[in-house]
Amino acid sequence: MIKIRRVLLVAALILVGTLLVTSTRSGESKTPHTMKTGIAYGDTLVWMSDEQLNQALDDAADLGATWIRADLSWDDIQGDGPDTYRWELFDRVLAAAQKRGLQILPVLAYTPGWARVSDCGEATCAPADPAAFARFADAAARRYAPRGLHVWEIWNEPNLGFWKPAPDPSAYARLLQASSRAIRAVDAGATLVMGGLVPTGNGPGQVSPEEFITVVLREAGDVVDAIGYHPYTYPHLASDHTLFGTSWDRIGKIRDALDAAGHPDMPLWLTETGAPTGGPGNASDGSSGINVTHVTEERQAAIAADVVTTAATTPLVDAVFWYSDRDLGTDSSTSENFFGLRRADGSAKPAYAALRNAMHSAARY
Repeated sequence: MIKIRRVLLVAALILVGTLLVTSTRSGESKTPHTMKTGIAYGDTLVWMSDEQLNQALDDAADLGATWIRADLSWDDIQGDGPDTYRWELFDRVLAAAQKRGLQILPVLAYTPGWARVSDCGEATCAPADPAAFARFADAAARRYAPRGLHVWEIWNEPNLGFWKPAPDPSAYARLLQASSRAIRAVDAGATLVMGGLVPTGNGPGQVSPEEFITVVLREAGDVVDAIGYHPYTYPHLASDHTLFGTSWDRIGKIRDALDAAGHPDMPLWLTETGAPTGGPGNASDGSSGINVTHVTEERQAAIAADVVTTAATTPLVDAVFWYSDRDLGTDSSTSENFFGLRRADGSAKPAYAALRNAMHSAARY
């Protein structure tokens, strides 16, 4: 999560507004299906103390999640150079998760300084050479496939600001192709998820998920088993339907793109969704969609409960991950600090109980 996402989401919500919100969209299945549920932590778990890590993963287990999503960051592991590995960072997370019966969706992403394209100074810069990233993917698979990791998400939000200097579906396709070959050479049965895409349009610094999928599948071939998608719908519920559509309605367009690409049955993994409860301006209770940067805690709870039930009745949605467990801080100049089910001091927001009830109910199907 970074500020660019907040800006684009706010712009999208201004367009959506408050127009014609209804409770159920047509053509949607009413029958729940088996679905993975999880908590997304970004790049936080590897830097936590043992006490903090145990609390975070105890939360996931208590909530009824069966999965967690955590960055297995190339920059974290090989930040000191191509011949140095800090596997102990992720080893600790894996052991703590497996102790609680939680499966991990590792996100392979983020480039160390020595491997970035020229004149790009952030970890979200694209690798200068996809083969170097593939070598890291190979090393990760060799270390962790024997320990039970067989599902991998390749990069995060590559159609937006997490692929600098600008999103490039052709470049991502080359990286995806190289890394998929590397992983499957180690673990032939591995499941690969295309990096979670943001619901945005085409323009400077952004590529629509539909176009991104079309280009990647055309140029990379049949290298992924699922598409990652990040439907942040706030201040609306996932089950709401608006005149101009929410990011959940966008799933229909994504399915059209997959149909056209010859993959009508490819599942979607919703590897991030959520709603912040702090930030600039006033919090929305759901009655207004204008200039929304965050929602009330009560509205976050409603969104948390609804997204699980809506995902469970949306065909070909195989997984949903809530972002995130705990607020990152208390600085209200940015909404990025307030996506947690818990406040920064550790106290639970209403969304904690709401999501827990929804996940435990989903587990019964």
